[in-house]
Amino acid sequence: QVQLVESGGGSVQAGGSLRLSCAVSGDKEKVNCMGWFRQGPGKEREWVARIFAGSGRTYYSDSVKGRFFISQDNAKTTTYLQMNSLKPDDTAMYYCAADFDFCFTTVGSYDYWGQGTQVTVSS
Repeated sequence: QVQLVESGGGSVQAGGSLRLSCAVSGDKEKVNCMGWFRQGPGKEREWVARIFAGSGRTYYSDSVKGRFFISQDNAKTTTYLQMNSLKPDDTAMYYCAADFDFCFTTVGSYDYWGQGTQVTVSS
């Protein structure tokens, strides 16, 4: 099993930046990739970014590409999401997730989830 705890959310004005952190504990060696998802008011949860634990390769949704950056520390104990040039549309609850297997961009692909951290962007 893996336990995930997010932090770093908050309120920011449009154009600002935030860095989210996801602390990973438990069977870290079984994690194939880490992902960030978000769920805005009245919307479905959507994939934002993912990073493969072994290679470090990163992938982003079109809506955040060039503004958000996912990374992990060398010990794979923390995964980060650096969010720049934030927009009001980025307002959402942000979740990190761990996948042991195929690391698709769907919610159902991921095995473990954190409790979420709220990001609010005002115009």
